[in-house]
Amino acid sequence: MATIGWIGLGNMGGPMTANLVRAGHTVQGFDLSADAVAAAVAEGVTAVEGIAGAVQGADVVFTMLPKGDHARAVYLGEDGVLAHADTSTLLIDSSTIDIESAAALHEAAAERGFRFVDAPVSGGISGAKAATLTFMIGGEDGAVKEATGFIDPMARNIIPTGGATTGQAAKICNNLMLFINLASTAEGAVLADRLGLDKQVFWDIASVSSGDSWALRTWYPVPGVVDTAASNNDFAPTFTTELANKDIGLAIAAARGTDTPLEIGEHVQQLFQRLIDQGEGGRDCSMIIKLVDGSL
Repeated sequence: MATIGWIGLGNMGGPMTANLVRAGHTVQGFDLSADAVAAAVAEGVTAVEGIAGAVQGADVVFTMLPKGDHARAVYLGEDGVLAHADTSTLLIDSSTIDIESAAALHEAAAERGFRFVDAPVSGGISGAKAATLTFMIGGEDGAVKEATGFIDPMARNIIPTGGATTGQAAKICNNLMLFINLASTAEGAVLADRLGLDKQVFWDIASVSSGDSWALRTWYPVPGVVDTAASNNDFAPTFTTELANKDIGLAIAAARGTDTPLEIGEHVQQLFQRLIDQGEGGRDCSMIIKLVDGSL
C-alpha cells in the first residue's frame, strides 16, 4: 500500500480520498477549508499542515483544485509541491484547468526532475463517491502507466490520452459537450411539458432514444424523475453554475486559440453567466432550466 499526499479535499477530493483509504492506502490530506479537512478525516484521511506536510514521504501526490491559478500556486509557489516533494514522487493533477497552466506545470515539473501527469476526471460528485470516475491521463508513457495503479480505486475508466496536456484537452471538450447537452435537455423538458407530456413518460422515451445523454440520465432538471438530480433538492449544488461557467470558458478560450468556432458553446456560456448575474452562481448548473421556463 502507498502513502498518498492529497491537496484539495472539496466536493470531489473528499470522496475520492475516502475511496483510496478504503483501498488500504495512507492518505495525507490538506485543504484550506477546515470543514473539508474535518469531513475527510472522518473518512480516514490523515490531516496535515500545509503542502509540505502533504508531500512528505509520499509515493504520489494528487491535486484537485478549482482553477489554473490555484494549480500554479500549489505547484510552483515558494512553498509549493515542487519546492518540498522528493523528485521520486509521482505528481498527478486531477484539477480541470486551462491548457496553458497544464503546460506550465508539465514544463516546470520536468525541469526539476519530476514525473507529472495531467489526469482530470469526469463523473461528478456521484461518480467520486461511487468510485466510478473516468480519468483522462496525459503525459509521458511511463508516468501514465504508473499513475493508473494509484488511480484504480477511484475509477471505472482510466484512459491514456497521449502527451502532456491531452488529458486536459479531453476534459475540456467533454465538458463542452456536457453543458450543451444539459441546455438542450432543459429546453426539451420544458417543451415536452407544455405540449402535455407526462414528465416521466417523456424521460422514459428520451432516455432510450436519440435524445439520450449523461445530462438527461444524471442531471435531469425536472424534479421527481432522476434520483441523482439537483432539481429534487431545490438545485442545491452537485456542480455549481460558477464551476460550469469556468469549465465552458476553458473550452471557449481553447477554441479561440485554435480558431475553432463554438457558437452553441458560447450561447450556453451566456446562459450560465445570466444565472450568475442573478445571484445563482452557487446553485446547481442544471438550474439553467429556470431560464427556459421563465421562472427566473
